Amino acid sequence: MEKGMTLDTVEKEMGKAYKGLRFLLEALNEVLIENGEADIAKFIPWINTGQLYELPITPKTIQLYSLVFQLVNMVEINNAVQNRRSLEEADLAGVNGLWASNLKFLKERGMGEKEIIPLLKEISIEPVLTAHPTEAKRATVLEHHRELYLLLVKLENTMYSKHEKAHIRNTIKLSLYRLWKTGEIYLEKPDVESELRNIVHYLVNVFPEVIPIVDQRLEQAVDVLDLNKSAIQGNHAYPKITFGNWVGGDRDGHPLVTADVTQNTLLHLRLNAFVVIGRKLNELVRRLSFSIPLEKCSKAYQERTYEMVAELGERGDKVLHRNVGEAFRQMISLMIAKLPVDTERGHATKLSKTQGAYIHSSQLRSDLRLLQKELLGYGAKSTAYEEVTSALRIVEVFGFHLAALDIRQNSDFHDKAIGQLLKAAHWDESSYIEWDEEKRIAFLLKELEHARPFVHVKTPLDKEAKAVMDCYRTIEEHTATYGFNCIGSFIVSMTRSFSDLMTVYLLAKEAGLTFMVEEGLVSKIHVVPLLETIEDLENGPAILEAYFSNPIVQRSLKYHQEQQGLKRPMQQIMIGYSDSNKDGGIMSSNWHLYKAQYKLAQLGEEYNIDIRFFHGKGGSISRGSGPTHYFIKALPYNSPNGNVRLTEQGETIAQKYAHKVNAAFNLELLVANTLSKTLMDKNNDRSYHDKAGIIEWLAEESKNQYTSLIKSDGFIAYFRAATPIDAIETSKIGSRPSKRTGANTLADLRAIPWVFSWSQASYHMTSWYGLGSALKKLKTERPNQYQELKQAIETDAFLKYVFTNVDSSLVATDEKTMRLYSELVPDAELKHRFLSKFLDELKLMHHHMDDLTGKPIEERRKDLYYSNHLRAPLMDSLHTKQVALLDRWRTEKINNPEAAQTTQIELMLTINAIAGANRNTG
Repeated sequence: MEKGMTLDTVEKEMGKAYKGLRFLLEALNEVLIENGEADIAKFIPWINTGQLYELPITPKTIQLYSLVFQLVNMVEINNAVQNRRSLEEADLAGVNGLWASNLKFLKERGMGEKEIIPLLKEISIEPVLTAHPTEAKRATVLEHHRELYLLLVKLENTMYSKHEKAHIRNTIKLSLYRLWKTGEIYLEKPDVESELRNIVHYLVNVFPEVIPIVDQRLEQAVDVLDLNKSAIQGNHAYPKITFGNWVGGDRDGHPLVTADVTQNTLLHLRLNAFVVIGRKLNELVRRLSFSIPLEKCSKAYQERTYEMVAELGERGDKVLHRNVGEAFRQMISLMIAKLPVDTERGHATKLSKTQGAYIHSSQLRSDLRLLQKELLGYGAKSTAYEEVTSALRIVEVFGFHLAALDIRQNSDFHDKAIGQLLKAAHWDESSYIEWDEEKRIAFLLKELEHARPFVHVKTPLDKEAKAVMDCYRTIEEHTATYGFNCIGSFIVSMTRSFSDLMTVYLLAKEAGLTFMVEEGLVSKIHVVPLLETIEDLENGPAILEAYFSNPIVQRSLKYHQEQQGLKRPMQQIMIGYSDSNKDGGIMSSNWHLYKAQYKLAQLGEEYNIDIRFFHGKGGSISRGSGPTHYFIKALPYNSPNGNVRLTEQGETIAQKYAHKVNAAFNLELLVANTLSKTLMDKNNDRSYHDKAGIIEWLAEESKNQYTSLIKSDGFIAYFRAATPIDAIETSKIGSRPSKRTGANTLADLRAIPWVFSWSQASYHMTSWYGLGSALKKLKTERPNQYQELKQAIETDAFLKYVFTNVDSSLVATDEKTMRLYSELVPDAELKHRFLSKFLDELKLMHHHMDDLTGKPIEERRKDLYYSNHLRAPLMDSLHTKQVALLDRWRTEKINNPEAAQTTQIELMLTINAIAGANRNTG
């Protein structure tokens, strides 16, 4: 162990969080000994004597380390929560990025109720939950972690007596033992349904409790800042928060996501939406026990009540007579009766089509608004604005669909589908995939002039055409009954051209997802380009200009505007943080994303179209992770425009949203900073980055250095030997394949396993490589610009965001571990050549970060520094074991495949433990 990095030292430096860790470790020690496992209890780190380096690394100690890392993560999250509470106790605006600090910032700049209240209603944010980056822990384990966290918080409550605390401590021990006895990893690849269950847990059990917290904190903040709280309540001026979902809809390179899976997903989400709403309405009916006969209520209220009774038939009469003399309860009971579900013991069990049931959530919202109005007339203002508003917000957020399901597919897949449709229709030319852009556009626009399909619905189709048509027809059938709120966007991965977008219109026409008006065809679906690579980001404005100029697109966007009640047409554009980083490195990726957003937002203004950027971010720095408030503030002029959509992927969901208070914090960061950034942009003139020249130069130079590395002869061989990429590709930690088509190339490898494998070997090169050389060159050749950069790095939002993220990766990068994994490279020359490149670049990066900030890394990133150094001795042992396992497994795969299977299970344990310590799988 590094000198000074004991738990005692870290407790002294960092305080309370690590005292909580000591408590958990001691409780774990006790429960293991009590259950006859003293042999493993003696290896619990930091509380037992002995050198950690000398521990035998067996599957049991790996499991122990994995559990310990999860406990460290847990107490660090809890400590962050407690620190925020302490700061807010002194000053509600004391925590950077939350409602109060943002409203205070706006107020200091002369903006008040007149500017803030109207915009609050326009703000729209939508986190989109997706499992495709592989959550390395099973859902069962996540559930145990959530339970343990709540117990830890409970123990800190000063209201409990010593006897009650002893009982809580014992319950914690039992929870720890359950975790110990539950397998952490997937021995079988999880199916889409199990991934969906994990997503639905958050949508049903976490977010419905979090939305009221975020709203209440907004009301508290305006109150404290002497703004008008009643203006928010009276105008229902709450930001629009909704959720999206990719599980069951994202079929890009995912053959398990069939039309049946999509249909089952939509029905499962719908059923669980009624679980959430039913729970809220039942809570409301219990509380509104006010004594008021129906005859004393307004005429409109009476008429609607009797109308609901008539709609429900005989069932309505029974409900009405259940709470005679309690008119508010009567109406809420009728609302519950109109939910289209069968219930058993108060729980929604299956969807139903009973007489008089609601079909669309707008019907329930209308009834709740009428109830609220009646309560205000009755004089129950607090109940109307708090309890009914809370129920109304739940219906607004989750609708009858819980989360909007996106449909994503690759443009190449669509091209094949069109060719197969032409072949099935016996066209003379069916080789669509070989046509040039001009020929494709001419064909697509001509075919979109009429409503005629290519084939009969029962015509046999080849693989890709059948998959697309089955999916689209399933969606047409579902939305014809339930409406389109349940569907998010049709996302085209690898959008390279205008034709890639119009192809989806033609496929939609074939499935009945379009209709004709006098002027021509209109699409019911919203088609979204995904600009992933640096080249795609550069070409994006030209692609979208052609798209916006098309009359079919214009009519379709106008139709969507009318359907959604928007002020202007809106186009969503997804931008990819992962592949752009894999293409050009950290600075180039961030800068090309910035430029693309700036140009596309400007293009939207020219065409009178609001652009909604959908940020395809992941759980690691090189895939777009980083502090939310820094991220929003770093966006270019008018990029948020009051409307932000972003992915929340894999274990990021658990880290940010597993615990209610932390979930509210992360959601509040997103919505509060979107408000602040949007309002600041509206009150300032359009401006490009004033350090654009320096950043452009750095982006190009760092990209050159980065691409020179990844395109070098032998790089792929080094990468595949010096990281556990081959083990990750065969792992059971996600339903999705790690390659798009199965080809053994860097281009085909998904960004997630690419990042995951480098982080497993402690390189983390995807978030710093190339930038050190660029900074050295800038200082040598352009010293004045280097000084400009130095002065701006702490104050400029974009630079602060990028360099803070780079710094976080540097803390986690370990030279000793990099050397260890390089020993797996059999070619000595290859090993020396690439290891030298990495170590030289790392040295440069450390030097320039120290120079630019004027502080050593242990001061710049104190929390991360001490946290990582506490973990270091355990990590060293795990890495040593993992390297040995990789070496053995690779030999066994050739000589003894049966033994290789046993070794692989052990390898999955080390991968999972290291991922837990790193806090992500890429």
